[in-house]
Amino acid sequence: MTTTSTTGGTTGGTTEGAAPGVPFRCFGTGDPLYERYHDTEWGRPVHGDAALYERLCLEAFQSGLSWITVLRRRETLRAAFDGFDPALVARYGDADVARLLADPGIIRNRLKVTAVVANARAALRLAETGPGLSELVWSFAPAPPGPAPASPADVPASTPASAALAKALKAAGFRFVGPTTAYAAMQACGLVDDHLAACPARRDRR
Repeated sequence: MTTTSTTGGTTGGTTEGAAPGVPFRCFGTGDPLYERYHDTEWGRPVHGDAALYERLCLEAFQSGLSWITVLRRRETLRAAFDGFDPALVARYGDADVARLLADPGIIRNRLKVTAVVANARAALRLAETGPGLSELVWSFAPAPPGPAPASPADVPASTPASAALAKALKAAGFRFVGPTTAYAAMQACGLVDDHLAACPARRDRR
């Protein structure tokens, strides 16, 4: 996720929570769902092939939309895609795609829907041949981690590491995984911690 006005991974716009009595947040203040996501999920490490497959799919759905749009439909998307179980989604055929494109509760974009199916098959291939999706993704975590961003202007939209991750994912058969989407996933899944320096949600402040 880019957390700009239109997306779900990099923080953008103005910092939030400046009003007296309102906790500081990089984003999300004023929407309970968004606040919970900021406080309890974004930037916290996510491991496991299935969990990372779901996050990559959600980032793909977010492309060109606001992250809150995806967040509000996440449970509906999970129900429609069998909990984002790669083994189940990989078996989807044309009838399943047609079913999904007729579902008003999800984001009905054919390219994104078919990317979710293709990504499930890619995730299964990685699990069979190695290294597995989780290991592949985490191999691109920067070491050591970079400095805490002081303001949204310090947060990049993509990095050389995200470009390399996107290239590796595409080589493995994944779709909708450009450098910006890959960096959004890196932020959301805790490979990098882009909570602002003053944010209590930073791992080094918890």
